[in-house]
Amino acid sequence: MRDPYAEKAPLAVFDIDGVLADVRHRLHHLEARPQRWERFFHAADRDPLLVEGAERLRAALAEYDVLYLTGRPERTRALTEQWLARHDLPVGPLVMRADDDRRPARWVKRDVLRRLATVREVVSMLDDDPAVVSLLEADGWPVELATWLPHSSTLRSAQEDKGRT
Repeated sequence: MRDPYAEKAPLAVFDIDGVLADVRHRLHHLEARPQRWERFFHAADRDPLLVEGAERLRAALAEYDVLYLTGRPERTRALTEQWLARHDLPVGPLVMRADDDRRPARWVKRDVLRRLATVREVVSMLDDDPAVVSLLEADGWPVELATWLPHSSTLRSAQEDKGRT
């Protein structure tokens, strides 16, 4: 796999959950008490593909390198790569949250983009999390909110309050 920090072509950055993957079928694991995080992540291999996101990604590939920037934990790398391959999407580069990183998604993604920007031009970022989009937009990043899957309060809490996805 290419090192996303070493290449020089412009990057289009894509989130996965809520942009490419429909997570609605597994949100019930986070609505349960206690929350069932491992079941939530394990069920990601059954996420339906979001056609709008896949079309956007394929269009971006015609002009740019694509990099995935997800809040999914590193321990789900193999499952995520298999899911991407099954849906005929490039498998990487894939930047994931460290297993022990519980910061809100907006801070994790901002840090990664700042590191990337030292060696690559980031031409776009597509994310479904309004908090991520708001922060990155305020910083001047070329970011767009994915609106084809309604952002749930359950997922918002997982991403921003729990720092888990």
